[in-house]
Amino acid sequence: MLIGIIGKSNVGKSTFFNAATSQGVQTANFPFTTIEPNIGVAYVRTKCVCREFQVRDNPLHSMCIDGSRYIPIRILDIAGLVPDAHKGRGLGNQFLDSAREADALVHVVDAAGSTDLDGRAVSPGTGDPMRDVEFVLEEFDMWLVTNLKKNLERTSRDLQRTPDKTSKILSRLLSGLSVKENQIITSMNETRLDDKKVSSWSPSDLLLFCQTLRKLAKPMLVAANKADSITAESNLLRLKSLDSEVIPCISEAEVMLKIGSKKGMLRYLPGDSSFDINPKVLLREDQKRALLKVRAVLTKYGSTGVQQILNRVCFGLLGMIVIYPVEDENKLIDKKGNVLPDAYLLPKDSTAKELAGKVHEQLGQGFLYAIDVRSKQRVGAEYKLRDRDVIKIVSTTSRR
Repeated sequence: MLIGIIGKSNVGKSTFFNAATSQGVQTANFPFTTIEPNIGVAYVRTKCVCREFQVRDNPLHSMCIDGSRYIPIRILDIAGLVPDAHKGRGLGNQFLDSAREADALVHVVDAAGSTDLDGRAVSPGTGDPMRDVEFVLEEFDMWLVTNLKKNLERTSRDLQRTPDKTSKILSRLLSGLSVKENQIITSMNETRLDDKKVSSWSPSDLLLFCQTLRKLAKPMLVAANKADSITAESNLLRLKSLDSEVIPCISEAEVMLKIGSKKGMLRYLPGDSSFDINPKVLLREDQKRALLKVRAVLTKYGSTGVQQILNRVCFGLLGMIVIYPVEDENKLIDKKGNVLPDAYLLPKDSTAKELAGKVHEQLGQGFLYAIDVRSKQRVGAEYKLRDRDVIKIVSTTSRR
């Protein structure tokens, strides 16, 4: 799973990226700090099943801390957009092209209104985050339109001769954008273009289709960054009127808490609503003041918003579920004795056989049946997995 971080320049995207990944990328208060897209690993947080089964787990590719399982996902920090980027302004389509493989998008906006459309610093409150959201969506939609239009023009003769359905044609043309055929079909139905040949679509038809497809293929959540600013209050109320879900966040506070936790100054887990200062550490006065401000943020919003955003994208927008595969349904271990070693993120309604294929291609090919560890019941290949299922896969390969 890949989450793309988009937005205009200088709104704190790289700070959000650092807060989510604890990976130090360059941040600065000027446009185009990020030139090449940064890819890192972030984690979504969910309640682990270890305490339910009363076992002490030792995960291999995720982490379990005090009963919370942190599961890795990929996150992409895309350089900032400016108006008319789809025409090549700024660094243009280079930025938009970076988002083509993203499964979902986090749109970071400057809730404080301290930057103009080009990402230049202005007096807080004079920038308009509502307009920022509008222009970034416009750029993304026009990028889709431009890409699809070029492909349609390139294959116009083939379109006249092919017996394929329009959805299949569009699926081929948009194959590089991680767009699924069922999303194309739904978009055509919603825009009432399903009975109209693509070759006869008007410019407004094309734009409407791309707008609808973007919402399905690249679902988006708005991260209202710098929410602790005084000038953010009124803007947050305005942003709530958007079609997209809006979550206030303070990326700098999350970075500060993670640094403090790493240095042993305090105890904090990403997503917590509070933190504890290590009584053995002597803090400077400026550190005390900074932590008081962070505590006020947590009291007001319940968290810094960073972990909430990652979780909401994964489990809300993308509808993922968490599955724990094991090889021994009694001890909950793998062949090497690791307890609850893996936690897989899968789309809702994934089947037992699909899980087997994710664990290992040969397991999927030789799938016989699965065992629901809670009920000890056998389930078949088409069994629809449920969130937090603990599953043993039985395959011809696993019997060797």
